Amino acid sequence: MKKKKPAACLASNMEYSLCRTAQALLPLFATRDGDRPESLLTNYPNPTPIIEALRTLIDILFPGKMSAGPVTADELGIFLVRRLSETWRLLRPEIERAVPFRWLGAAARSECQARRGDARREAVRVMNAFYARLPQVRAMLIEDVRAAYEGDPAALTYAEVQLAYPGLLAIASHRLAHELYRLAVPIVPRIMSEWTHAQTGVDINPGAQIGHGFFIDHGTGVVIGETAHIGNRVKLYQGVTLGAKSFPLDKHGHPIKHIQRHPTVEDNVVIYSNATILGGDTVIGRGSTIGGNVFLMDSVPPNSFVTGEHPELRVKPRRGKKG
Repeated sequence: MKKKKPAACLASNMEYSLCRTAQALLPLFATRDGDRPESLLTNYPNPTPIIEALRTLIDILFPGKMSAGPVTADELGIFLVRRLSETWRLLRPEIERAVPFRWLGAAARSECQARRGDARREAVRVMNAFYARLPQVRAMLIEDVRAAYEGDPAALTYAEVQLAYPGLLAIASHRLAHELYRLAVPIVPRIMSEWTHAQTGVDINPGAQIGHGFFIDHGTGVVIGETAHIGNRVKLYQGVTLGAKSFPLDKHGHPIKHIQRHPTVEDNVVIYSNATILGGDTVIGRGSTIGGNVFLMDSVPPNSFVTGEHPELRVKPRRGKKG
């Protein structure tokens, strides 16, 4: 006996297949408000305007970096006002969508962290506080540009540092995302940092605290965790990881949030390529140098030079080859 098609899916073979698949998918989405693995993204912050806002903010801090044309000195004031207005239009609604996750988020619910509030009013407050910090962010980035120029013999102009260095783009984006993180904006800072990760190969959690005059040379593969503390005038090379050893679990088996899990790097430290430094109680003392490929889970006193043991190298001439 031929099986009948469901009444809701009476159509051609292709349309029946589409309808059947849609009906099978529907129960896998939670349509009510909340923060669950199966939640529909309808009321979530939208990554597209958030990334556009980030690009616009970078253009504010480095006028012309993300623009189609140059910005002249005579036009700078008008340019800044226009770009700030564009950023407000793009970012404020997404912050308003993000704020409820202070009490709807899975971690917030389990920890009873926040009470419900007025998301619209809070979004305006956050935007005002964020804008008030932009001059300080710009001042720190000027020092970051100088650190990159002085820390890289290949840099012949400040212009190439500002226009081409992925490390500068990474730290500029991070400094913006970190300000929103400090204002307790959920989700939005992480969307910004992951876009930057995709663009530069540098993965900095927006919670990481980074001092002035910071330089990442080459950039690719650098990972800096949420609770890392980095002092002033620190230089990292490619592939450096400032990570966590492990993380304790609560009575329900979930990772405990908001504890120090990542290292502290004090002022004037240089960390060479592919070094891995782990642990919330690990401190790299000021003025130290960490060599390439070092794996470190213990603190280092100030003014130390740390290297790892390398296998013995053997160099043999090739037979049958003449110089």
